[in-house]
Amino acid sequence: MCGLVIEHRDGQVVSIKPDRDDVLSHGHICPKAVALKDIHEDADRLRRPMRRTPAGWQEISWPAAFDEIERRISGVRARCGNDAVAIYAGNPTVHNLGAMLGIGDFIRAVRTRNLYSATSVDQLPHMVAAHMMFGHQFLMPVPDVDRAQLFVCIGGNPLASGGSLMSAPGFEKRVEALKARGGRFIVIDPRRTESAAIADEYLAIRPGTDVFLLLALLREICTAGLVDLGHLVDHADGLESLRRAVEGFDPRQLAARTGIAHERIVRLAHEIAAEPRALVYGRVGACTQEFGGLVLWLIYCLNLVTRHLDREGGMMFPEPAVDLTRAYGSKGHYGRFHSRVRNLPEFGNELPVATLADEIHTPGPGQVRALITFAGNPVLSTPNGRQLDRALADLEFMVSVDLYLNETTRHAHLILPPTSPLEHGHYDIALSGFAVRNVAKYAPALFEPPPGALHDDEILAELTLRLGTRPGLQRRKARARRWLPRWLGPEGVLDWMLKTGAYGAEYRGRMKWLSALPGFGGIRRQLTAPDRRPQGLSLAKLSAAPHGIDLGPLEPGLPRRLATADKRLRLAPEAYLADLERAANALRSPPPELVLIGRRHVRSNNSWLHNSQRLVKGKPRCTLLMHPEDAARRGIADGVPVRVRSRVGEVDVAVEITADMMPGVVCLPHGWGHDRPGIRLSVASRHAGVSINDVIDDQRIDALTGTAVLNGTPVEVEAVAA
Repeated sequence: MCGLVIEHRDGQVVSIKPDRDDVLSHGHICPKAVALKDIHEDADRLRRPMRRTPAGWQEISWPAAFDEIERRISGVRARCGNDAVAIYAGNPTVHNLGAMLGIGDFIRAVRTRNLYSATSVDQLPHMVAAHMMFGHQFLMPVPDVDRAQLFVCIGGNPLASGGSLMSAPGFEKRVEALKARGGRFIVIDPRRTESAAIADEYLAIRPGTDVFLLLALLREICTAGLVDLGHLVDHADGLESLRRAVEGFDPRQLAARTGIAHERIVRLAHEIAAEPRALVYGRVGACTQEFGGLVLWLIYCLNLVTRHLDREGGMMFPEPAVDLTRAYGSKGHYGRFHSRVRNLPEFGNELPVATLADEIHTPGPGQVRALITFAGNPVLSTPNGRQLDRALADLEFMVSVDLYLNETTRHAHLILPPTSPLEHGHYDIALSGFAVRNVAKYAPALFEPPPGALHDDEILAELTLRLGTRPGLQRRKARARRWLPRWLGPEGVLDWMLKTGAYGAEYRGRMKWLSALPGFGGIRRQLTAPDRRPQGLSLAKLSAAPHGIDLGPLEPGLPRRLATADKRLRLAPEAYLADLERAANALRSPPPELVLIGRRHVRSNNSWLHNSQRLVKGKPRCTLLMHPEDAARRGIADGVPVRVRSRVGEVDVAVEITADMMPGVVCLPHGWGHDRPGIRLSVASRHAGVSINDVIDDQRIDALTGTAVLNGTPVEVEAVAA
C-alpha cells in the first residue's frame, strides 16, 4: 500500500525510493520495500517447476507438472474421497491481484472440507465479529486515525506492522499529527513495543487478560450511565442483554487479573466516553489469545456504546473502489460443519489450522492424504510446527505454489513457482478495504516475465481445470479462465470491478451482460449496489494516475451498509454471551507463573523476507526478551543461551534482558527457525533463529472462533550451557 519510485535499467533494479506524491503513504517507506529488489534478483528464488526425486530436486516442464498433479490427486480422491485433499493458503495470497481473483474458483473446484489458511492464526476474531454483528465477514471497521483525538491501541504494534487491518503507511507521522492537534495515543500491551515508546501513555497488561479489561471498561460505561449509541440507537439490538452480561462481573476482580489499577480503568472508561473523537483498536495480540473472539466483540461493543462506531474520528467503515463486501464470496457463516478429529467449528468454509496435523495423522474416513499449499509456510507460521513438520512428511502427495524451497515446501513432491512481484501488475484489493482513507492505486508490471513463466492466476486457472470435480460447469469456467487472460486477464477483471463499483456508476448498464458469464458472481453482486458517486473510475483512469486517486475521507455508512437480513446491528449475539461463562471460569483460575508472547519487527514479514541480507544484517533479532526480575530469579545473565520449554517442545535461544517486558512475560519473534534441513534459503539459513511455533501449543485455541492461542503460552525458561 506504500507508494514507491523504482528505477531500473536492463532488467535490474537500480533504486527503490518513496513516492512523496502517493495519495496514501505521502512519502513513507519501510525497510521491507527494498526487499522487492532482493526477491526479484534472488538466486535462491525458483524459476521453473521442481519435482522431488530420490536423487534430489529436478526441473520439469509445466505440462509434466500439471499432468502429475492431476493424476496423483485423482488417485487420492478415487480411493479416499474429496476431503482427503486439503488446501492451505498463506498470507501473501491476499496481496496478489491474480491470486485474489483466482483462488476462489480453485477452492470451489477442489470441493474439500479441509480448507485452511493463515486466517486462524491472525484476524479470524475480527471476521467472526463482523459477521455476527454487522452481517458480513469483511465489513470490519478501521481507525479514522487522521481525525481521532484519543487512540487506544490494544495488542497492536502499528509502527512495526504499518497498520494491519488498518492500512496506515507512516503511522508514526500520523501519531505526531494526532498529538499536534491535542490528541492522545495510549498503548496497552505486555511489552513496551515500538508503538508504546511513542505513546502518551503505556499500560502494561498480563497476556490473555484483555477480555477482563474490556469487561471492566464496559461495566463502568454501563453503570455510570455513559452509554450513548449516537445515530445507531434506533438500529441496534441487544443493548440490555449486553448490559446485564457485563454488570455480572466484579470490576475490582477484573482489574486485579489484568495488572492495571482499577482506578485507571475507571478513568480510561470516562476518557473514552467523554471524547467525541475517540476509538479503541485491537489487533494481532488481541486476536491470538484464549478469548480472542470475546475480545474483538467487546472492542466493537465498546466503540458502539460510546458513539464512536461509524463516526468521524472513531472506528469507521472504508468504502473502497473494489469492495470486498460486494465483490467476494458469501457474507460468511459459522459452525455449519466441524473438523473431523477435534470437532472445531468452520468459519466461511475454513477450519482452524491448529488441527491440520491432527487431520493428517488420524486414520479414518476423511483423513488428509494430499495437500496443496499456496504461498504459505505453515511449518513456521502455525502452532506446534514440529508436529506439522512430521505430518507433512507422511503425506501421500503434496504440491506447493511458492517462490522458494522453504521449511514447508521441502516436503512437496512438486513446487510450482509463479512470477516475481515485479513481473505482474499490482492492485491491493484486500488492504484497500481497510485503508484509513478511501484511495485507489494501480502499479503495472516493471518487467516482462521470462519465457515460459506463469503468473499466479495462470497457475490457479490450470489447477482449477485439472482438479475440477464437476466436469461440466467447473471445466467451462476453468476454460474461460484460461482463454480470457489472453485479452482480459486480472487487469481486465479489475477494470470491470472498478467500473461497476461505487465510484464507476455510469458503466453499470454496459456491464450487465457480464453477470451472465460463469465465474463472475462478484460482478453480479456489485451491480446490485446503490448507484452512487458516478465518478467513472476505471483502470485506464488509474493507470494515468501513478500516485493513485484520492476518493475521499471515510464517511458514515450505517445502517445503509449493514448486511444482516433485517438491517439491524446485533450487539449481543448469543454465541458471545454464552462464551462469557468460559471467561468467568478463567477469572477464578490462578494464572501461570511465566508466559510467552510473540513480537513483530519492521524489517520482518512473517517468514518471508529473511533471505534478504539487508533485512537480516546487524544485531540478531531472534532473541528472548525477559524482564530483569524474572532473569535474576532464575540466575540468567544477559546474552546467555536459555532453553524455553512448553508442553509441546523446547528451543534454545539467546536471552535479552530488558525492562520493556512486563514481569512474568517473555517474548520471541515470529517467523524464524530456518535451520530445517533441505531448504534452499542461503541467507536465511545463516541467520536461522528459532521458531516460536515450535513451543506454541496446538491444543490451546480460542474455543469460540478456533483461532490459535499464540500469546500466553505457559513456559519454563532456564539457562543452558553455551
